[in-house]
Amino acid sequence: MSETGRKIAVIGTGFVGMSFAYAMVLDGGCDEMVLIDIDRKKAEGEAMDLNHGLAFARENMKIYAGDYSDCADADLAVLAAGVSQKAGEDRRALLSRNVEVFRAVLLPLLSSGFDGILLVATNPVDVMSRAAWRLSGFDKRRVFGSGTALDTARLRYLLGERFAVDPKNVHAYVIGEHGDSELCPWSQAYVSTKAVTDILKDRPPAERAAVFALAQEVSGAAMQVIEAKKATYYGIGIALLRIVKTILSDEKSILTVSTLLEGEYGERDVFVGVPAVLTKDGVREVVALSLTDGEKKQFHGSCETLRQLSQSVGMA
Repeated sequence: MSETGRKIAVIGTGFVGMSFAYAMVLDGGCDEMVLIDIDRKKAEGEAMDLNHGLAFARENMKIYAGDYSDCADADLAVLAAGVSQKAGEDRRALLSRNVEVFRAVLLPLLSSGFDGILLVATNPVDVMSRAAWRLSGFDKRRVFGSGTALDTARLRYLLGERFAVDPKNVHAYVIGEHGDSELCPWSQAYVSTKAVTDILKDRPPAERAAVFALAQEVSGAAMQVIEAKKATYYGIGIALLRIVKTILSDEKSILTVSTLLEGEYGERDVFVGVPAVLTKDGVREVVALSLTDGEKKQFHGSCETLRQLSQSVGMA
């Protein structure tokens, strides 16, 4: 750990990395944050801009542009480096280029002596999380991705809107690939303590169909945002903040991150979005949801998709 306390390295100062950094400044939770980018001048400008707002921030922190040697004592590194997704481009089309970016990033990061937690935000996040794990050689508990954390937040928001309740009182998950094959296990969706399926039992068929269609709305949300404003970054920035604060505070909260399965859900050798308990040491355990047979089949298909993608770039 750094001399100042909780230290974070943000690798990549694009929209996602800086949305996270900005959220971190507003909410607090760390003592030191180093920004690293291939464009050093941009990183310096971003650090300067954030520092100018510290007088109004919740907590003070040390923020600066640095290089990989500054990561040696970091507790956590957020990997947000990579090429951006364009309108109409499938997340998976990014894969080969972003794997090469990770090769270039992880070598100097690890050479610095960094021995903390790797949190992957770069898309396609599930396969990129596996790539980070393979390339780093770290224990699986210390390498994971943002997974379906944002998708889960989107679903809870939409269900909250539908049932006119605070999304914080909605307990539902999106699992699987952060992408086209993700799924919402409706058997595990609750508003407070009441199952969504029970709430809908006596509702008109059209209303039931509208609620279940929210899963497709969640899946297509990213592309809608990209078509409207060219990129998504605020939502994932806030999701990354939630994950990082959970880790640094050792909350033991359950969030849907992309982690390696080794028998859970009957799946092995795949990084995929599932609920997991997060601590200061990383992923403590995967939380197994009681899926229906149909949900299990859909989840298996999502895992197979991710295995094939990993194989396609030599990360199996």
